[in-house]
Parts: sequence; C-alpha cells; structure tokens
Amino acid sequence: MERTNYSSGAKWEDIVGYSRAVRIGNLVEVTGTVAVDENNQLVGGSDAYEQTKYIIQKIEGVLQKAGASIKDVVRTRMFVTDIARWEEYGKAHGEFFSSIKPCTSMIEIKGLIAPEYLIEIEATAVIA
Repeated sequence: MERTNYSSGAKWEDIVGYSRAVRIGNLVEVTGTVAVDENNQLVGGSDAYEQTKYIIQKIEGVLQKAGASIKDVVRTRMFVTDIARWEEYGKAHGEFFSSIKPCTSMIEIKGLIAPEYLIEIEATAVIA
C-alpha cells in the first residue's frame, strides 16, 4: 500500500521526526494536535472549549487533505491537563461527533509541551 505523509510545515516535525498525518490505504492517522495556528499562536487562550473546537477544526482540515472527512473518524484520544474541565472539552467534541460517535478516550496528563495547552487530540479515520 502507498504511504502519504502530510506536513503542517512546523519546524518540530523534522526535529522530532513526525508528520501531521499519515495515510496508508484507507487509514488516516492524525498526530497529537494542539490549539496553535499557522503562525504558532495559541488559539482559545485559557478557554478549554475554544481550544478543543479549534483543534478538531485543524484535524478536519488535514483529514480533507488526505481524502477523508470528519465522518470517517473512528477514534479520538483527548489528552487533557485538567479532567475537572471534562464538560468543556466534551461539549466541543460533541458538536463535531455527536452523530458520528467514534470511540474516544479522555485522559488526564501531567502536562503538555507548553503550559498554555489545555488539550491535545489524536484521531484515526478509516475511509469507507
């Protein structure tokens, strides 16, 4: 099967050795995504809902580049820095996925690569 890597152009991709997304056959894996725009600026500030919403929109964009859509998502993984804010993360997640209902996990972690990031999301899509 052919493998296609999708880059965001972030300098970290070459330093760490990863891609924004990888498609092999009808499978698309999207790497951990945080609420940072193309200018490396935080989106959503300290608002967990806004960060989550922006992240899912970013994921949707790279899925489209890979020939998939949000409807093809079968799993998401949410890594959060404060599980007490689960309703904020969940509200945004539900706005995108309430009718799709992928498998998901919400896992509280000690921290992300920068303290202003409240959540990081990974996604797996299978193109039907």
